[in-house]
Parts: sequence; C-alpha cells; structure tokens
Amino acid sequence: MQREHQRLLLPVYLPTVLLAFGQGVMVPILPLYALEFGGSYGLAGLVVSAAWIGTLLADLPTGLLLPRLGFRRSMVIGCGLFGTGTIALAFAGFAPELILYRFIAGIGTALWGLSRHTYVTHAVPTASRGRAIAVFGGINRIGWFAGPAVGGLLGQLYGLSVPILVAGVLAFVALAIAAVAVDPPASWTPLSGHQFGVGVLREIVQDRQRELLAAGSAQIFAQMIRAARQLVIPLYGSEVIGLDRAEVGFILSLMSVVDMSLFVPAGMIMDRYGRKAAAVPSFLILGLGMALIPFTDSYWTLLGAALVLGFGNGIGSGTMMTLGADLAPRGRTGEFLGIWRLIGDSGQALAPLIIGTVADLIGLVLTAGTVAGLGLAAAGTLALFVEETRWKQETRPVTAQQQVAKGD
Repeated sequence: MQREHQRLLLPVYLPTVLLAFGQGVMVPILPLYALEFGGSYGLAGLVVSAAWIGTLLADLPTGLLLPRLGFRRSMVIGCGLFGTGTIALAFAGFAPELILYRFIAGIGTALWGLSRHTYVTHAVPTASRGRAIAVFGGINRIGWFAGPAVGGLLGQLYGLSVPILVAGVLAFVALAIAAVAVDPPASWTPLSGHQFGVGVLREIVQDRQRELLAAGSAQIFAQMIRAARQLVIPLYGSEVIGLDRAEVGFILSLMSVVDMSLFVPAGMIMDRYGRKAAAVPSFLILGLGMALIPFTDSYWTLLGAALVLGFGNGIGSGTMMTLGADLAPRGRTGEFLGIWRLIGDSGQALAPLIIGTVADLIGLVLTAGTVAGLGLAAAGTLALFVEETRWKQETRPVTAQQQVAKGD
C-alpha cells in the first residue's frame, strides 16, 4: 500500500492538494463576492452552481474523450481551464461574467476530476481501493482545511478578489506538476479501435441500469447535502448571526480539520467492513449537523454544528468515488465514471440553486433545517436499495461486451 501511495504522490496527490486549497480559499468568499454585484441569495447560489453546471455538462464528453486524450493531456487541459476561468472571475465587472467564468472553471474540473479518478482506479487493486481513494479524498480535504481560513483573512484584509486570484494561480502550478509527472498506469491500455460515441454510453447504462438508479439516487442526495454546507454556513454565519469573513473562514477550516482527520479510518472501514458501513453513518450524521444549524445563534454554536458536519463528511471520505470505481465495468472505466460523476455532479449543481432560491422565499433558518432531510434520504436509499460492492466487485464476471472493449 505504501508503494501505491508513493506512485500517486506527484501525479495525483500533490496537484489535488493545490487545487483543493485553491477551492477552499474561495468557499467563504464566493457567496459574498456575488452579493457585491447587487445580487440576491439566488444569484449567490447560481454563481456557486455555475461551476458544477459546467462540470455536469462536461462529464459525459470527458468520459468519452479520456481514452483518446490520455491522462496527462486531460489533467493539463483541466487545470488550465480551471485556472483561466478562476483568474478571469477575479477581474469580472458584471454579474453575468461571474456565471460564465465559473462555468468555464467547471468544465476544467470535469476533465481534471474524471482523469484522476480513473487514474487511481487503474493504479490500485480492488482489495486496497477503499484506502487509496479515502487517502485521495483525505488529501483533497487537507487542501480544504487551510483554504477557508486563508481565504477569509485575505478577503478581510485585501478584498474579495484576491483569494480568487490566488486560487487561479495555484491551478497553474498544479498544471505544471501534472504535465511532467503523469504516466499511464500499467493496467491502462487504450486501443486504437476503442469504440467512441453515445452508443457506448447507452450500452453501459443498460448493463448497469439497476445500480445506477439506486446508487445514483443515493449519490445525488449525498452530494446535495455536501454541497449545501459550502453555501449555508457562509451565508448563515454572515447574514443571520453577523459573523465577519475571517470568522466564517475559521469555522469552515476547523470543520475541515475534523473532516480530514478521518480519511484513514474511513478507508479501513470500507475495505474491512464494506463501503456502506462507512457511507450510511456518514450521511446520517451530515443530516444531523445540518439540522442543528437553525438552533445556532453565535460563533461557537455554529462552530459546533460545523464540527458535526465535518465528522459526518470525514467518515464518508471517498465512499462515493470508491462505490463508482467498484461498479465500473472492466474496459469501460472512464466512460462509466463519466456517467457516475454526472450523477453526483448534478447533486452538487442543484443544491446551491435550490438552496439560494428557497432561502429567498422562506429565509436561511428554515432552509437549513429543510436541507437536513437530504442526509436521511441518502442514507436510507443506500442502506435499503444498494448492494454491498466491496466483495461482489471482485467476483463480477466480465460480459462479452466488456471483453470486446478490452480487446480480449
């Protein structure tokens, strides 16, 4: 396992922590930055969602293009688009520009995210996949740990555009690392005759329709409540309690401390007891943490609710990525994970839009309480309708279609 981590250090882990730190820097800033353009909570939600919408629309094309582009080119293009869109965002002059530049950054996120997910899936065997992807998720969380506190301080001291600019520059540093460090894993053998097109996606959906319906529904609910944290806490802390930007940033960073401290136990639970043993409690605790927010009225009480959210998210580190990797048919990993990420990213994209709109109608307090139900929905769907994949995946037969895809 140690050797596998070493192989992933430069091509995956280091660029991931840089991009995650940059995204974390923007978390306490983006909703407030949108409000400076004279917008409502709905606009703030749309600006946050625009990146996820870009990612959503790019997931399937990225899954189809990955066998042609390869890992290195996909990662480099992804980092470049994210960096370009983010730097442009810092210099935006009108509200529509915010949405456009975030959309571009989201397309970059799709390329980078799918290529690294597929890379890890091919580079690590099933028996240790949960731990490897949990570490990958933990590395991502390390970037989110310091990012919000730094972003809040930079925004308080130098203005809201400075943290956004920092995030864009870090993306280009990640690009440089990916350009020199990424080599295909031994199991990655794209063929010149690799089928390419919508028909491939249709075949994958037909072959995995039951799993995609049940597990995909659970993932949508899970990703919605995960995304909700990034909008509800900054807006609730600033607009309802009256906290300043630095205080909101520190709350988000401390939440990430708890979150990132649990990725090793999460991986061990997934590999020893099954993926659901980590995921179901995670989503229940996320729902509990969100339900506590309407009862908070100070820095310390909001921090307490945020720490519960951090614990819930931490014990679920890598669960949805591991589940997707387990379900992926052999020979069609990239294409399947494109579909899988499309499902999850739809939850990420919908959450800020829905939350912003609902908050304009009923207020942030009631909205936060309502969002808590998503955690229960995710846990219930996964527990009742999704089979455990930890052991089933190892013995799943290869279909004739997959043999053709592999060239066997």
